[in-house]
Amino acid sequence: MKPRVLFIASQPFFEWRGSPIRLGFDLMSLSQLGYDVEFLTLPIGQWREIDGVKIVRAPNPFRAKKISIGPSPLKLFFDFLLFWMALGRVLRRRYAVVHGVEDCGFIALVCARIGRARMIFERHSDPASYKKKKGLGNIVLRMYAAVERFVMRHADAVIGTGPGLVENAVKVRHDGRACLIPDIPSSLEDAKAEEVADIRAMYTHAPDDIIVGYVGSFAVYQGIDLLFESIPLVVKKVPNARFAIIGGQPAEIEGRRAELAAAGCPEAASFLGFIDPDRLPSYLASFDILLSPRISGMNTPLKLLDYLKARVPIVATDCEANRLILDKTTAELTPLTPEGFADGIVRLCKNRARREELVGSGQDILRERHSFPVFKDALRKCYEYVLSVR
Repeated sequence: MKPRVLFIASQPFFEWRGSPIRLGFDLMSLSQLGYDVEFLTLPIGQWREIDGVKIVRAPNPFRAKKISIGPSPLKLFFDFLLFWMALGRVLRRRYAVVHGVEDCGFIALVCARIGRARMIFERHSDPASYKKKKGLGNIVLRMYAAVERFVMRHADAVIGTGPGLVENAVKVRHDGRACLIPDIPSSLEDAKAEEVADIRAMYTHAPDDIIVGYVGSFAVYQGIDLLFESIPLVVKKVPNARFAIIGGQPAEIEGRRAELAAAGCPEAASFLGFIDPDRLPSYLASFDILLSPRISGMNTPLKLLDYLKARVPIVATDCEANRLILDKTTAELTPLTPEGFADGIVRLCKNRARREELVGSGQDILRERHSFPVFKDALRKCYEYVLSVR
């Protein structure tokens, strides 16, 4: 009989962003490793099936269609529903492991102890990443961080997506098991040559145009303000630079369009919205330069793995998160200012030799630390450890 796993995450599934993409790889790995997996999640996001995984969604009395990143009243309501759903399951069935992600860690801990199961807590980010400049939100984040510390102290194992998260878990747990399982590129698909050519033709006006791409949400920690403040500075010095922005909600996109218009460059950027992860490799391979303007965080931005896989030169801010995987041999690193970031983009636009030098860099890093086989094997070891402890 296959060992049963109750996997709980209050993330939209599926939605185009880091955590839901990683959840898909978690579930796929566990199924392939021979576990019988039930996945409790939100009633939000695209429907996506995974072989060997039973997906159970919470009710949606408010008919919510979107949920913000980080703690929120709506997420707290859904967490309440997920708790009762999980509790009902552990009282009726025997599970080997209850696996909780982010704010569902406490739910998983309580249900695992009631159901006499092992418990794994998976962290994708640090609460400080969502910190506001002021206000009630910071009090909520401090409370959330305190709950996380409690869960880490009592979990049978903690999974962190980056070294900083694992180090944090080790400090809290002292003698407990903390497992580093880094992210992998958001799709197992490769770029398709015919799609690359069509996409490039769509976003260039002349043969010498340089497409500068960004992928990601418009969250503050992503450096989105820095990015859009740098665009007018770049196009002033490199008129043939064409920015392609992948991501963002419609209202966010309209706001950024207005900013660029006010700065005198309304045609500087094309907004592509959300691109399905399996089509993303072709888009990235069609660009000349890719951007990571991140300003905070302690885990590797998922976009960087997609960028390296695409074999396209990268301009990135010289911050802790980007430095986890990049250095001067794999990217053009810049100060965390609009002027510094713009200068880095301009340098790469004007220096074809440097762009060619960076093409294909970082492939050893991907193969050795950020591939699906490595990801699955690390998850296997974590589960084997947890199930062997008495």
